[in-house]
Amino acid sequence: MKLLDALKTRVLTGDGAMGTLLYSYGIEYCNEELNLQRPEIVSKIHQDYIKAGADIIQTNTYGANAHKLARYGLEEQVKDINLAAIDIAKRAAAPGGQYVFGTIGGIRGMRKSDATMQEIIAMVDQQAQHLLSGDPDGLLLETYYDFEELAATVTHLKSMTDTPLIAQVSMHEPGILQNGMSLNDALHQLEALGADIVGVNCRLGPHHTIQAFEEVSLPEKAFLSAYPNASLLDVEDGRIVYESEADYFGRAALLLREEGVRLIGGCCGTTPKHIEEVKKRMRNLAPVTEKKVVARKPIVIREAEALDVKPLHEKAKTERTIIVELDTPRHLDVSKFIEGSKALNTAGVDAVTMADNSLASPRISNMAMGSILKLQENIRPLAHITCRDRNLIGLQSHLMGLDALGMHDILAVTGDPTKVGDFPGATSVYDVSSLELIQLIKKLNEGISFSGKPLRKKANFSVAAAFNPNVRVVSRAVKRLEQKIDSGADYFISQPVFTKEKIIEIYEETKHLSTPIFLGIMPLTSIRSSEFLHNEVPGIKLSEDALERMRACGDDKDRATAEGIAIAKELIDTAAGLFNGIYLITPFFRYEMSVELIDYIRQLDLQKEGESSHVQNTY
Repeated sequence: MKLLDALKTRVLTGDGAMGTLLYSYGIEYCNEELNLQRPEIVSKIHQDYIKAGADIIQTNTYGANAHKLARYGLEEQVKDINLAAIDIAKRAAAPGGQYVFGTIGGIRGMRKSDATMQEIIAMVDQQAQHLLSGDPDGLLLETYYDFEELAATVTHLKSMTDTPLIAQVSMHEPGILQNGMSLNDALHQLEALGADIVGVNCRLGPHHTIQAFEEVSLPEKAFLSAYPNASLLDVEDGRIVYESEADYFGRAALLLREEGVRLIGGCCGTTPKHIEEVKKRMRNLAPVTEKKVVARKPIVIREAEALDVKPLHEKAKTERTIIVELDTPRHLDVSKFIEGSKALNTAGVDAVTMADNSLASPRISNMAMGSILKLQENIRPLAHITCRDRNLIGLQSHLMGLDALGMHDILAVTGDPTKVGDFPGATSVYDVSSLELIQLIKKLNEGISFSGKPLRKKANFSVAAAFNPNVRVVSRAVKRLEQKIDSGADYFISQPVFTKEKIIEIYEETKHLSTPIFLGIMPLTSIRSSEFLHNEVPGIKLSEDALERMRACGDDKDRATAEGIAIAKELIDTAAGLFNGIYLITPFFRYEMSVELIDYIRQLDLQKEGESSHVQNTY
């Protein structure tokens, strides 16, 4: 009997975990390579699940695509690994006639940059062709956190084959996908795309999986599947373990059946014992054909509080806007930082920006200093956030804290690698890129957490992105800006620029963009610091003219300062006529230099207003 016909009258039992079972055996390399190197181990696991009562087994090919195999230098062995896997599984199932499904795993997690959709579909096509050549009873798509990826994969596979297709999403939160979509909506959309069996696997244990299915209505044509983890994972002596009694897992299977699930297997942490308990309880039970769907009260997401000031990106579209970077201290004496911030505020700066441990060296938290500026001194802070120092948990927590403090202006950056800083042995996290961080921040603005859970209130972040124009071909850097705009960037803050020609080039290459750019200007202070910036700091290049002018000052500090201010003013003369946004970078805490430049910009604007008024009065 074909699988889909069997599911009309029976609740079938799937197999359990492959990867975590191999891990428990001490195998911590590429599981899929075992299809070639140790096929007897894979075959033994298949046979153990069959003896436990599995009606369906899946091939050991969850990560057998070019993207994941490339981690081990095996991307050229996609064909051999998949062909071997389908052969092993079919040989194991032949005596008992169990169904064999070729497994294809999701590629994306939070990071959409892991692979483009075009690349994903090409890899799915490659893997599926090899699996299908082994004549499986169907294909099983598992552990898909990115619904866009799964939907595109289902669509492509349905254009390739009529073989039965199982499509399973993975959730961070019960009943909600990563993009905020409800599980019910997701499964019905997958059914509409042609999936024959739709369900969930991984991440959640039985309790939360059952809870999620309580809100799922029965599909009209497709069947429901569930492959929960054995439990939430734990770590003992550095090793991942799952604490779950097989009996508990079997009892949970009864509740999944009551929610209309017709195919029940296991994911991480499950063993043949878990599957044996499922089979024992499902034997002779007919599928549920009607159920009462739990309609939980929707969580109301409040609108964000109204801002008491115009967002910087909105102001910069029509009028002069000046932001100044002032690094937070590398020590615990904050008096000069507060003093400098007050001076900048008195001069008329629109916001004081604070880097996030620039050059990978620890400084006082910009969240702490920003809250002091805002709450005690009524100064507007703009906090940088790097992807380097915090994992996804820390990033969301940090952003929620910023929202609670009323700090709504942020710059999302990747962050300098730790090797350049005070602790070169520290770990760089980089769970996401700056592009993805911008996207995640915009989710918070919709009242949705990174995991898809409602946050009860929308955040109100104005998100800047970094722009490095100090490259040989600016048009290529502008392409990156366009990607950041697509990700949700509200405006850009550039690295400092040191030539008039570069400023004009930036304007010509970006004038088609409606997204404001804050052009970076940094006054020089000495030839030694100028040489350091030019030769050692990533993303910064000085003109030969500027270097010569600073070199001519020798060791005369006052002359060097004056020359640095003069060079900056010449650059401002050009930049102020082309960009409303000016970003001043304060060198070495010498905030008086930034104050002088703010005064200069304001005087320029007053002069232009006077000239404009004179022309109007003349006519």
